[in-house]
Amino acid sequence: MTDTRYLVHGVFWDAEPAQPGKTGTPDGGHPVMRLQDPDGGFTDLPLGAGTRLGFRLAAAGKYCLGHHKVHGPADRDHVLCPARAQAVRGSQCRRCFVVDDSRLIHDFHRGGRVPPGLRAYLMQPHWLYVATFAGGASKVGTAANLRKWKRLAEQGAVVARYVARADDGRVVRILEDMATRDAGLPQQIRSAAKAAALTGPAPAVELDALNDGLASGVRELLAGAGGGGFEIVDELWLRPGLSDAACAPAVRHAYPHELSAGAHGFRIDSLSGSIALAGLDGADLEFVVNLGQLKARTIEFGAHGTDVPAVQESLF
Repeated sequence: MTDTRYLVHGVFWDAEPAQPGKTGTPDGGHPVMRLQDPDGGFTDLPLGAGTRLGFRLAAAGKYCLGHHKVHGPADRDHVLCPARAQAVRGSQCRRCFVVDDSRLIHDFHRGGRVPPGLRAYLMQPHWLYVATFAGGASKVGTAANLRKWKRLAEQGAVVARYVARADDGRVVRILEDMATRDAGLPQQIRSAAKAAALTGPAPAVELDALNDGLASGVRELLAGAGGGGFEIVDELWLRPGLSDAACAPAVRHAYPHELSAGAHGFRIDSLSGSIALAGLDGADLEFVVNLGQLKARTIEFGAHGTDVPAVQESLF
């Protein structure tokens, strides 16, 4: 893959989770880094334990990843940016942001108009969950039925529980807003905060107890609210096995360089969402690398390495 420039679309967990007593995916799913080549083709680079990533940033700034047209629950088109423009709204140019169907999802339950294909997607069953991350920060969120497991894997939850199954995307977002308003649970945790927490994760038993208590509180809230269109559930999310090492209590160090420039090289030992627990050549220390920072950036693979920082043990 050397000598070719790739536009990074992000880290995706594409496999389904393992089921108790079922063989095939004993570690509960596998992540990939999705790459767009100059001709518009895509490559999924596996990110298993032991994978070595060596690359350099091949262009300054971020570039548009295009937009999506949704035709149904399992049918959508990914339209590449025709102008190959720089990104100005997250990972999109202004034009792609305006025509992206996904941006209409968040106003659907407030009476916002959506295209027929997106409406079909939103009318499938959805799940309400409570997720807790490595430092104890927790959130409420939703997942479409077809992305029930993947949504939490890509977010990098340490522990999560499903608290309700809704008939459609309108009902689930009403429940989500209720959990935020009445239980005080936010709907977003910043990626930088997730990465920082992984430098010193809290003990698993503490995070599980915290999540269990918050999930129980949301279930009680929903039970008292009444109304139809949903059922209360109590189901534990299955975390990917590849995430276990990253989520285990240990002292790690933040990766010492920004991923927005320069050359980098490291070995992936574990992965939580898009955040890697990585090893550097010539160092026994573990580092937390937020691969999400590469989204919408252009990279070129090669035999690159990261300089080992001078770490004073007394500071840690």
